Amino acid sequence: MTTPLDGADPRAPRRVRLRRAAAGLRPRLLVAFVAVATVSALATAALTYRAATNSTLELTQDTTLDELRRRVDVLSPGLPFPPTQSELDRLAGELSGTDGFRDWRVLAAYGTVHSEWTQPVAVPPTLAATVDAGHAAFQRFTADDHPWLAAGVPVTYAKGGPSGLTVYALLPLDREQSAANALLAGAAGAGVFAAILAAGLALLAARQVLRPVRALGDAARALAQGRLDTRLTVTGHDELAQLSKTFNHTARTLQGTIEELRAVESQGRRFAADVSHELRTPLAAMLAVTDILDEDAELLPADTATALRMISNETTRLTRLVNDLIEISRLDAGAAPLHTESVDAATAVRETLDLRGWNDRVDLDLPAALPVRLDPRRFDVIVANLVGNALRHGRPPVRLTLRDTDDELVLTVTDRGPGIPPAELPHLFDRFYKADKARARSEGSGLGLAIAQENARLHGGLIEAANAPSGGAVFTLVLPRGLVTEDT
Repeated sequence: MTTPLDGADPRAPRRVRLRRAAAGLRPRLLVAFVAVATVSALATAALTYRAATNSTLELTQDTTLDELRRRVDVLSPGLPFPPTQSELDRLAGELSGTDGFRDWRVLAAYGTVHSEWTQPVAVPPTLAATVDAGHAAFQRFTADDHPWLAAGVPVTYAKGGPSGLTVYALLPLDREQSAANALLAGAAGAGVFAAILAAGLALLAARQVLRPVRALGDAARALAQGRLDTRLTVTGHDELAQLSKTFNHTARTLQGTIEELRAVESQGRRFAADVSHELRTPLAAMLAVTDILDEDAELLPADTATALRMISNETTRLTRLVNDLIEISRLDAGAAPLHTESVDAATAVRETLDLRGWNDRVDLDLPAALPVRLDPRRFDVIVANLVGNALRHGRPPVRLTLRDTDDELVLTVTDRGPGIPPAELPHLFDRFYKADKARARSEGSGLGLAIAQENARLHGGLIEAANAPSGGAVFTLVLPRGLVTEDT
């Protein structure tokens, strides 16, 4: 079974998928485009707003001060000194109003006497101090939540000396503030438009960039699932096109290599199967002859009898090896059918041990009856290999336990031998593997556990090897119950 690559597993939790999507290239491109566009638009808007506002206010300030000076220069020569309250009121009235520059209000002061003043704001003390010192000046300030501009000029005699008369003009800046607010709103709108435009461009760019990347990911998943003829369509000459060309070249090379390996593997399997089949006939004849000679071994000289028994044992071992090779070849070729039927697993275990004469050598812990559905012949092969392995390589007592759960059959074979080194555990089910360092020299073919594992997989189960806490090796067979309902 092929497992989907990361990011493609439909069983992943929704929160994980959302986290992966948020960390993808499309959101990052979108955020980058929008961030750059927004920052640029806001920076431009801020600079424009500041420049325009300062320019407008400076123009208003300069114009107000110049206009105030001009009108004071026109009206002040006709004013007697020292002026009275009524004369200051008349001067302030002539300078105030809407017929001059904007709608300003004027305050004329001479010493402690000043014109009548009914406005809600007063002249800022800092401005008054500057004007009293003989300098024309202006100052912006806020009063009652409204912006104001105050300008003040000292009146001098014709000879240039100070007269003691000062004139102040207060001008509301609501119109300038409204213009600045409108400019700010326009700049904000431009920033929003720029962000939306950047988002659209980002999505378009991401689509153009991610389309070949997504195609590359799909092709990589298809290649991982075994579709070696997968290729990408190359368009353009950019980096992604070069990446697609590299992928196609890699896929062609990988396909060629795997096809060569498959051909070599197929030839090796065919060779092993052919050799095994060819050896069966002469081995069968040799086994029959050695069986006959074994019956008369006691009548032969001692050296001849010993040689005969050696030949008989090696012939039996070679026959077993050939049979194992034939079985492995069938399993590899997918020609090993699974014929299931309803059986009693406990009875099947007893029959396997009784057939091989192991009843007295194995401690059994079996239920009275355990009905399951499996292939009796292959189950016999599994049990025989596990128990035989424990008897040959372990130490007594060898114990076989059979249990069942709601959906599994669990068979455990335990011995009291030296156990299996941790480095050997991952290789126990490899073909022709023998843990010589941990156990005595094996007379087996090195295929028994591999065949047992393949038969377990045919049933949809598996065999696991481990070391018992109290010492010895533990082999556990786990088979599903009720998953196989008809002959396969």
